Amino acid sequence: MTTVTSPLAGRAIGLAAVPDPVFSGAMVGPGTAIDPVREASSAVSPVDGVIVSLHPHAFVVVDENGHGVLTHLGIDTVQLNGEGFELLVNKGDTVTRGQAIVRWNPAAVEAAGKSPVCPIVALEATAESLSDLRDDGDVKVGDSLFSWN
Repeated sequence: MTTVTSPLAGRAIGLAAVPDPVFSGAMVGPGTAIDPVREASSAVSPVDGVIVSLHPHAFVVVDENGHGVLTHLGIDTVQLNGEGFELLVNKGDTVTRGQAIVRWNPAAVEAAGKSPVCPIVALEATAESLSDLRDDGDVKVGDSLFSWN
């Protein structure tokens, strides 16, 4: 079992509330979303594992169970071309839960006209394989978001 923890501080809102049909329809996979605190911070790894995909606006960490967890920083933020995002690790790096991956500012994303809401998705999972899913309430970095069986 993999416990996926929050890479950000903010409010859990669930995938259905994400302002993007690909995420809200769980087409990428099941999970939840965080409406982040509006201050410059670092998004951290939600699991121990290896960075298999790394972009300024999104990253995937695969754990020892082969579970890939996507953290997507904001919606349509790929259109910002990396502006306002600072990568702190490299693709292929082994990271630990809580290690800073990307520095960013949700307030700047919002000011640029994009949603700062962050989907946290279990890639290639089924909704039935997740338990203890957190889809409301305040969360701190490191709080459990869901368990992946």
